[in-house]
Amino acid sequence: MLKGGELMAKKAGTAPSRKTTKARTRSKPGEKASRSGIKAGRTLVIVESPSKARTLSKILGREYDIQSSVGHIRDLPKSRLAIDIENGFEPEYILVRGKGDIARNLRERASVSGRVLIASDPDREGEAIAWHLSGILGIDPTSPCRVRMYEITQKGVREAFEKVSSVDMKKVDAQQARRILDRLVGYKLSPLLWNKIKRGLSAGRVQSAALKIICDREREIESFVPQEYWQVTVAAEAGGSRNYSLRVDRLDGKSLIKDGRTLLIKDEASSVEIEKEIRSNPLKVVSFTQKEGVRKPLAPFKTSTLQQEAARRLSFAPRRTMSAAQGLYEGVNIPGRGATGLITYMRTDSLRISPEALDSSKSYIKANFGKEYLPSSVQVYESKGRSQDAHEAIRPTDVFLTPDSVKEYLTPDQFRLYDLVWRRFVSSQMSPARIARSTVEAASGRVGMRQSGASVIFDGWGVLWPLEMKDEIIEPAIEGEPLEVKDIAREQRFTRPPSRFTDAGLIKALEDEGIGRPSTYATIVQTLYDRKYVVRNDEKRLAPTPLGLIVDTFLEAHFPGIVDLAFTAGMESELDEIEEDGKQWRDVVREFWKDFSASLEKAEAEAQKVPPPPPEPIGEECPLCGSPLVIKTGRFGDFIGCAGYSDPEKKCRYTRPILKTTGVACPKCGEGEVVKRRGKGGKPFYGCSRYPECDFVSWYQPTGGKCSSCGGPLVIKGRSGGKVCSSCGSVEGPADEEGSRD
Repeated sequence: MLKGGELMAKKAGTAPSRKTTKARTRSKPGEKASRSGIKAGRTLVIVESPSKARTLSKILGREYDIQSSVGHIRDLPKSRLAIDIENGFEPEYILVRGKGDIARNLRERASVSGRVLIASDPDREGEAIAWHLSGILGIDPTSPCRVRMYEITQKGVREAFEKVSSVDMKKVDAQQARRILDRLVGYKLSPLLWNKIKRGLSAGRVQSAALKIICDREREIESFVPQEYWQVTVAAEAGGSRNYSLRVDRLDGKSLIKDGRTLLIKDEASSVEIEKEIRSNPLKVVSFTQKEGVRKPLAPFKTSTLQQEAARRLSFAPRRTMSAAQGLYEGVNIPGRGATGLITYMRTDSLRISPEALDSSKSYIKANFGKEYLPSSVQVYESKGRSQDAHEAIRPTDVFLTPDSVKEYLTPDQFRLYDLVWRRFVSSQMSPARIARSTVEAASGRVGMRQSGASVIFDGWGVLWPLEMKDEIIEPAIEGEPLEVKDIAREQRFTRPPSRFTDAGLIKALEDEGIGRPSTYATIVQTLYDRKYVVRNDEKRLAPTPLGLIVDTFLEAHFPGIVDLAFTAGMESELDEIEEDGKQWRDVVREFWKDFSASLEKAEAEAQKVPPPPPEPIGEECPLCGSPLVIKTGRFGDFIGCAGYSDPEKKCRYTRPILKTTGVACPKCGEGEVVKRRGKGGKPFYGCSRYPECDFVSWYQPTGGKCSSCGGPLVIKGRSGGKVCSSCGSVEGPADEEGSRD
C-alpha cells in the first residue's frame, strides 16, 4: 500500500499545499468532520469514475480518501449558447445538472482534508475536469494539485503520486477552444437547419466533415460506370505432378495490367484471341525465382488502430471498444494482486513504449518462445505527425498477465479486447517473420503469364498475430521445361465502385485526413448514427440516409469551411498549437467566428428552403387500409404511421411506436431484448420486446451489467449518465465514458 501523501510530495520536490480551498477547516488527525463523519486529515484524491475510485482505494489504502466526480462537474448549460461573443468569447460554466450533491460532498471533504489531489484522466478532457474541480473547490490550479496516471497499477500509481504537478492550462485552453467552437457551430447552425430543411436537425463542426466523407463516397458509387475486362487463367502441369495456375498478364511483350487488373483484355474477342494463341503454341517455363524477405511486426495499438482492429476482428463498434477499454484501464480485482489496471491509458496517438515495458516483454518472449523470437535490436515505432508523447501506446501493464490467466475476472468484451491488446503488443516486440516469395513465369507464343506465391520460413511475430498470408505455395519449376495445358478459363469481370466505409474505415479516413483526435473518434461515428444521417447496411457498412445527403449538400453550398476536410484538419492543428505551443485560444476562436458568422448571415438571408426527404417506407402495409406504412416524425420523435393519413379518401390514423432495441437482454426473462418505448405523454420508458409475455418495465435504460455489490441490474440514471444499481442504488460509474469527450 502507498502511504504518506506528505512524504510523497517531498520526494517529488514539492511542498504539500497548505491552502487548497477558500475556507479550510483545521482538524486534528483522527478528528471527525461535523455532520458527515468524514475522517479528517487524509489526502483527498478526486477521480472521474467511481470504478477507478474503488481501484485506487485498494491500492492507496486508508491514508487517502478517494472520491469521484462522475465525469464533468461543470459545463456549458444546454438551454442556451452561453458564450459571450462580444466579450472575448467568454464561456459561462455552470454546475452540471444533477451534480449538486457530488459538489457538496467534495467541498465538505476538501475542507477537512490535509491535501487535495485531482487525478482525472491524463488528456485534454481530463485536464479540463481538473481545472473545473479546482474552481469549485477553491484550489489554486498553479499549485501542485494534479496527478496523472497512465496505468493504474501499484507501480504506475506510485510513480504518478511522486510527480504531482499543476494543472496544465495549455491543455485546458485547447479543450476550452474545442468546446466553444463546437458550441458556436451547433447552437448557431442547428436553428438554420430547422428553418431551411426540417425541424429537429443539428450540425456539428467535426461531425459535418465526417458526414461529407461518407456522402462523397456515396456520390462516387452512384456516378461509377463499370468497365468490362476479362481474366484468362491457364491450369498447367509439369512433370506429371506439379500443378500451376498461371494468369495471363502480357501480350507481345507488353503488360495487360492496369490498376492491378487485366483491364487491357477489354472484351471477349480479346480473350478468345489469347486462348487461341495459347492452344496453338507450346507452353514453357521462362523463369522461376525465389527470394527470401522479412515481414516486420505491426506497431502496438494507439486509439485509432485499436478501434479499427476491434471492429474488423471482433465486430465491435467504436463506442463498445472504448467502453471495454475503459474497464480494463480502470482495473479489476485479481486474486493475489488486488485491484489492477490491465492496460495503459487508451486515449493516445503515441506509439512510444517505456523501457520497463520493453524489458518485461523481452523476458516474457525469451521465456515462452525462445531466443530466436527476440529481434537483434529493440523494435521502435514512431507516430506520424503530432502525437502526445507523454502517453505510451496502448499495452498491457504487465505482459505476464496473459489473457487466459485473467479471463475469469473479465467480462466477455473485456477479455476479447484484452486478448487483442496483449497479442498486438507482445507480437510488436518479436522477431520479423521470414517469407519466401516465389514467381514462375511462362510463355506460349505471343502470350506471357505468371503465378506468384509465398511460404513462411520462420513465423516470428506471426506466432501471436495473423500474418494473413493469402498467396499459395508454388512448387519449384525448371527454366525451359514444357508445361501441359490442362484447362484455360476465360472469365468476364467488371470493375467495382469503391466500397462504403465500415466504422473502422471511417476512423482510418478521419485519422488520415487529420480530423478528430483519439478521444473523439468513437463519438464522431456514434453522433452520425444518432442524428440519423448515416445507417449501417446489411454488410455493416455506412450509408448516408436521404436526410444525411440533403444536410451535407446544404452545408457544402452555404458553409464550405465547415465541411472542408483541409479546413477542419487545420483547426485540429491549431488546437494542437494551443496545447503544445501556447497559442492564444481566443485568437483561434475569433478567426473562426469571423468567417463562420459571415457565412451564417448570408445563408439566413439567401438560402432557399429545402424540402425534407419523403417518409421512408418500412415494407409493410397498414392493417387498417392497406396503404404503405412509413416512418414519420412527431413532437415526441419518430413513429410508424400510415401513408394514407394524407389521402383525402382514407385519412387513416393508424400508428404504432418504433421499438428501438438497446441490444441488452431483458434482465427479467433473459429471452427478449430491452426496447425503448414511449408512454401516452411522450415520456420514454424501457420494456421487454416479448411484452405481454414478459412484463419487465423500467423508467431507466438497463446497461446489461450487474452491480458489483449485490448483483442487481445496472441502469443509466440521471442527466450525468451514471450507472446505478436498480436494486441497492449504488453508483458504479459513468454510463458512457466516451460520450463526454467530444
